[in-house]
Amino acid sequence: MSSQELVTLNVGGKIFTTRFSTIKQFPASRLTRMLDGRDQEFKMVGGQIFVDRDGVLFSFILDFLRTHQLLLPTDFSDYLRLQREALFYELDPLVDLLNQEHLLQPRPALVEVHFLSRNTQAFFRVFGSCSKTIEMLTGRITVFIEQHSAPTWSSNSFPHQVNLLPLPPQRPSYHDLVFQCGSDSTTDNQTGVRYVSIKPDNRKLANGTNVLGLLIDTLLMEGFHLVSTRTVSEDKTECYSFERIKRPEALSMNKTLKPETTITPEQSQKKK
Repeated sequence: MSSQELVTLNVGGKIFTTRFSTIKQFPASRLTRMLDGRDQEFKMVGGQIFVDRDGVLFSFILDFLRTHQLLLPTDFSDYLRLQREALFYELDPLVDLLNQEHLLQPRPALVEVHFLSRNTQAFFRVFGSCSKTIEMLTGRITVFIEQHSAPTWSSNSFPHQVNLLPLPPQRPSYHDLVFQCGSDSTTDNQTGVRYVSIKPDNRKLANGTNVLGLLIDTLLMEGFHLVSTRTVSEDKTECYSFERIKRPEALSMNKTLKPETTITPEQSQKKK
């Protein structure tokens, strides 16, 4: 690549080097007029075009010129300032994407774990704002129920055999699941034990406190953060609230959308 194909910009003291073709992606933009010498506000200083604007925000604009996508950091909040810069450079496609600010902002995924311990039993109910989180937990959690089978030979010679029946947690709705562990009395007055296993841990746990700890560790490894705990006074149910910030997907221009890219409702209406 020859040096004649490159251009260096000094934007507010930050140096950017890129192709001429990248800067001239949009012929109607002010950046194109800048390279063509048709905008006198931009001056060549020491072999660099000086632009008296925000250099940090220009890095997002340059990324958009390179990819035709807008993907901002999770903690980004300067939407109005970035939109002001896009208006200054007269990049109308970028302005249109920034008008969809509600799609660009990260969305928190919430999970709440309810835990109730009674005597030798523990009861769990997990609520999730995102059904995919509940599906993930459902695929990992297995409840094993003891089943006592009659002996083949004389009961005096052989003890009852115990089998473990694996079952998934119950799903009252798309956004919650319930399960329990510990010992309980069965209809024939035998004591049955429910164990819980949470992948990738292969242990079968009957103690409710141990299961709660493993469930919390699973959520933490999935990127959730514990934000609050409380106890419901009526029945002493412990409630643990978790949050995970979901990174927003990149928004693409309509004319460069690929078949597998999801079109937002706002973009669909504009296209019509």
